[in-house]
Amino acid sequence: MFNFFKRKKQEQMQEQPKQEMQQPMMQKQAPTEITKDTLIGDIPRYFPQAVETLLGYGVHCIGCHVSEFETVEQGLKGHGITDEVVKEAIVKLNEAIKTPQTKSSSESITLTDAAVQKIKSLIEEKENVSALKISVHPGGCSGFEYHFSLVNEQESEDKVIEQKGVKVFIPQATLDMIKGSEIDYKDSLQDAGFKIQNPNATSTCGCGSSFS
Repeated sequence: MFNFFKRKKQEQMQEQPKQEMQQPMMQKQAPTEITKDTLIGDIPRYFPQAVETLLGYGVHCIGCHVSEFETVEQGLKGHGITDEVVKEAIVKLNEAIKTPQTKSSSESITLTDAAVQKIKSLIEEKENVSALKISVHPGGCSGFEYHFSLVNEQESEDKVIEQKGVKVFIPQATLDMIKGSEIDYKDSLQDAGFKIQNPNATSTCGCGSSFS
């Protein structure tokens, strides 16, 4: 009988670490504010409206795969910024995410005739697709890069742009970064593909596929 209880206790002790290991696997909750320990990669992911403020402090490597795992404090100090200015930057970043985003006609997306025709032809060629999806991800040589894909279903965060008989799905976080843009399509031997004329971009790479 003693051996039974001893074995039961050992099993419970072995089960406890498993439960503790499973705890971190729970889905990460979206943060509500930016701190010095916030990862740089989480800024465009959870706080896209603060990207421009962070760029203003000289942190232009937001899309770099290395800096993505640096904290905001590490990224700022890596650019020679003092502790005092780091504190100021954290305040400014949080002010940016709390400032209401005003809606205006400048947020509209325009499709050129060339882009419309290309979207139509791609949808006709592919099965089970109904729209072009545009999204922005950290990466590229300028900090962010555009991603284009053909999809069939709209996701919950997608906004629908419908013009001249075609649909474009754009996540709200991406729309905030490309509002007022013109979507075009270039077809040449050296430079073929969808192009975005983004009035919010402070700089773009030579190929036009990434921006900051």
